[in-house]
Amino acid sequence: MHIRTARGFTLLELLVVLVIIGLLVAYVAPRYFSQVGKSEVKITRAQIKALEDALDQYRLDVGRYPTSEQGLEALNNPPAGVTRWQGPYLRKAVPKDAWGTPYQYRSPGEHGEYDLSSLGSDAQLGGTGEAADITSWQ
Repeated sequence: MHIRTARGFTLLELLVVLVIIGLLVAYVAPRYFSQVGKSEVKITRAQIKALEDALDQYRLDVGRYPTSEQGLEALNNPPAGVTRWQGPYLRKAVPKDAWGTPYQYRSPGEHGEYDLSSLGSDAQLGGTGEAADITSWQ
């Protein structure tokens, strides 16, 4: 009869494995998270484009874009005093940007008939990279 003895890993072997896993995470994580940031920018650009299309349809029906006071909510709910509203112009509620911040809408705008923008990941004016503002006029 053979007697088997339980054999496990030594502490040194476990530490080596943990160091290797740590190095892999340190190498892969920044690349992965940079892709996540890029996708949030793409999502926000796509939402701005969809909102622009809805605003254009609103303008065709009503004859003008919603005022700043009416805001983007005019795309889903008829504003007071607007008789030619044919909406809703969006299938769902007005979305927030990819970082959960409401879009900035102003009409008349400084860059056109309206200005539509996202403040980016930092939710503040300006910024660079993922924190840069995303606008309808650029």
